[in-house]
Amino acid sequence: MPGFDEGGTEIHVLNLIRGMTERGHEVTLASSGGRLEHKLPPSARILHMPADKKNPAAIIACAVRLARLNAKYHWDIIHAHSRVPAWISWVMSGMTGVPWVVTAHALYSLNLGIIPLRHADGAICISQAVKSHLVNHLPSDTVIIPNGIIPPSLRHEDFPHEGTRFLAVGRLTHLKGLDVALRASAGLKGYEWTLDVLGEGGERGNLEGLAEELGISGRVRFLGDKDRPEVEEYMARSSCLIFPSYSEGMGLVVLEALSVGLPVIASDLEALREFAEGDLVPAGDVGKWREAIERFIVSGEAGRFDAGKIITVDEMTGRVEGYYRKKIGDPIPETACNFHTTA
Repeated sequence: MPGFDEGGTEIHVLNLIRGMTERGHEVTLASSGGRLEHKLPPSARILHMPADKKNPAAIIACAVRLARLNAKYHWDIIHAHSRVPAWISWVMSGMTGVPWVVTAHALYSLNLGIIPLRHADGAICISQAVKSHLVNHLPSDTVIIPNGIIPPSLRHEDFPHEGTRFLAVGRLTHLKGLDVALRASAGLKGYEWTLDVLGEGGERGNLEGLAEELGISGRVRFLGDKDRPEVEEYMARSSCLIFPSYSEGMGLVVLEALSVGLPVIASDLEALREFAEGDLVPAGDVGKWREAIERFIVSGEAGRFDAGKIITVDEMTGRVEGYYRKKIGDPIPETACNFHTTA
């Protein structure tokens, strides 16, 4: 994958690697590195390479290096996460004959960058929304395996809740739409509320400046990245998660919040409609977001979702493991097989 810092895709891969190693498989992670590496299981092998560089020379160099290392490690399957890794995997597979699969995590732009996807031996989409978006660019053997979540140790109803504490979790980029939530909230100064923001990103400075400009900086706390146990505790202690994103392949943060029992107000995205049982909020519409936030403050009404559709990390890992076995034609029972995988 490109890198290994905090993010939905990275958490997905971290959970998948943990699950695969617990099942006795050998896993190698090839990426440009990142802060999550220290959370990998000790048995996972780490290779650093410029898997985030969008230029042909870097892609070929990474593919050649992996092809040479394959003579040593004898990987059974290559699993690409994101578009540049898909290019690397496609080239490396052509050199070695090792089958490769790709997981599509988002609604990728339909341009030349996704050419490798249709040439994969198989593809996994994290939602029907992603599959529908990429349908003409995927191989014939494409399956949907949703992101899994780790069952929470805390529950929202186990904590006292005084006042209205909103929570936002995610990378601070324009795509996440936090500016919309800030502008919407600024029109509700007559109510008592606060907003905790967990996450880092290139837009943090601009968002802090916007909060200051809107006169709500005293209510909004930018708390940076937090470990997953800390995020879970914030979810359990908060009143409501706001998720104003413009685009998502699934929305892992929403699933985690729902599993804790935290009410959620979310954008009307195709991927979230797969879980929603009520109205969602039009993405980017400040007025509608203001109405939704005010409605929660006054009545406690948030979005309605079917949490029963959420699967666990163990279930997700089992489905991916079965897909690997199918790709390599492994007849050995799941409890006895031992994959050598590079991600």
